[in-house]
Amino acid sequence: MPLSDAQWARIEPLLPDRTPKRGGRWRDHRQVIDAIAWKFQTGSQWVHLPAEYGSWKGVYSRLRNWAIDGTWEMVFTALLARADVEGDLDWVVAVDSTIVRAHQNAAGARKKGPGLASAHHAIGRSRGGLTTKIHLASDGRCRPLCFVLTPGQAGDAPAFEHVMAALRVPRAIGRPRTRPLVILADRAYSSRAIRQHLRQRGIRAVIPQPADQVANRKRKGRKGGRPPAFDRHTYKQRNTVERCINRLKNWRGLATRYEKTATVYQAGLHIAGIFIWSAR
Repeated sequence: MPLSDAQWARIEPLLPDRTPKRGGRWRDHRQVIDAIAWKFQTGSQWVHLPAEYGSWKGVYSRLRNWAIDGTWEMVFTALLARADVEGDLDWVVAVDSTIVRAHQNAAGARKKGPGLASAHHAIGRSRGGLTTKIHLASDGRCRPLCFVLTPGQAGDAPAFEHVMAALRVPRAIGRPRTRPLVILADRAYSSRAIRQHLRQRGIRAVIPQPADQVANRKRKGRKGGRPPAFDRHTYKQRNTVERCINRLKNWRGLATRYEKTATVYQAGLHIAGIFIWSAR
């Protein structure tokens, strides 16, 4: 679906001036954003972009250039900041991850420096083929707050601190807000390091313990210490991140990765987030 007039009214003031530093005027921003959204919503190839959107090469260039210079992330973050000022951002935050299959068209990106290009572009190889894992946080109303990409075989717990570091909502005065009231996460995030990280930052953790950790603590007796506090009632809200993932995966070009570089694919996530936050 294209941007509504209400969505465009929220987004337009956040976009760069239509006159770039070099060359002539850019094509209409709204038309280009609608074209990019069409591509990610349908999962179609760029060459099949409808004629009313103009040249697919120009649209892709805008997507890529604004992904590299951080424009998409800046607009996404500005919408979060506005929602926070208006009291519409729920700081009961849930964290989770989801795996997406990387299409064969996503493979073959050039290597940059030492190491594998696939790892650099957040593509992993496993029994299921090429995959990418999206680690994200969502607010209490099923809306994304940040994204971190890793190869598909990466674990959830090691990426947790990267997700928390990516969670930054600017304020008009003072430092950005980075500390939720509560963090909700499933058993994959039940580690001493994660609980200590949240405790040091004054964030309440609502994370259940897996059975093996419970058994190990009981086996140690007094040396095992007290069980971590767990609020079952609050934990029922963890489904907000799963519902957020479902909203993102309604965009077929995000549910399956077709983009070669992690930079462009993550820009697609930010654009989906822009549509979600501008529709509130």
